[in-house]
Amino acid sequence: MAELRLSVPASLAGERLDRALALLTGRSRSEVAAWVASGRVAVAGRPAAGSRRLREGEELVAEVGDAPPEPGPAADPGVELDVVAAQPHYLVVDKPAGLVVHPGAGHAGATLVNGLLARFPELAGVGDPTRPGLVHRLDKGTSGLMVVARTPRGYEGLRAQLARRQVERRYLALASGLLEPSAGVVEAPVGRSPRRPTAMAVTAAGRPARTRFRALARYEEGPATLVECWLDTGRTHQVRVHLAAVGHPLVGDPRYGGPPGGLGRPFLHAHRLSFDDPGGGGRASYESPLPAELSEVLDRLGAAV
Repeated sequence: MAELRLSVPASLAGERLDRALALLTGRSRSEVAAWVASGRVAVAGRPAAGSRRLREGEELVAEVGDAPPEPGPAADPGVELDVVAAQPHYLVVDKPAGLVVHPGAGHAGATLVNGLLARFPELAGVGDPTRPGLVHRLDKGTSGLMVVARTPRGYEGLRAQLARRQVERRYLALASGLLEPSAGVVEAPVGRSPRRPTAMAVTAAGRPARTRFRALARYEEGPATLVECWLDTGRTHQVRVHLAAVGHPLVGDPRYGGPPGGLGRPFLHAHRLSFDDPGGGGRASYESPLPAELSEVLDRLGAAV
């Protein structure tokens, strides 16, 4: 057995113990869970659960197995990508709807990560080996902007900014119904739905989540409201769950109660992204127009009221 001993860095503060160990060792979450279950992982001198949140400066000690790490994703030049920016420490990608971000259950390849590795092979050594370069994600059905770390410095810097809520992520969403008030905040914990294991929900057992919104246009046909949302937290399906929770699920999102709207995906697009260049180049901002299929939905609704 090899021993891993370290003081928790700022970049891992607030992270779950099991995920932090997976990132540090390149092992799967299931393998790390086995270490934790057998009492081979201690934080601040005591055995800890995998769900424990780490604090900066705590001492982490783990007896890790000698098995080689799982192989990372393979490069796939067949994945089409729209790379908006390729800077020394980061990439910005405009992800199309329907493209899965990284390999996982049911998606062994042909993901965004596989395509990026074909064009930027250096990503293989950045961050989690099973999800190289990734610091945040978009759902399969969501289109729009993502930032990807290109170097370890970029990874640490972007992760720290996300933890401090210094990355601005804005979305355009079409909510069913005429949303009132015109601006506000939805603050409610989001977690795994107790009734539908594959869905998320507002639940007391969830993690804190906060979504700000403002109405941009209202359409009597539908009816529907075009909304800009920006996130103070980044929970799975957060915008979809929060708008559904206040009675205005997204058009194209039957999973959370929204009307189909002639779409095979939720009307949700990450249209604006701002962050500090981890290489020291100042504030970077990017915008992405609505994809054609979403613009066509607005055209069918007619003039806004």
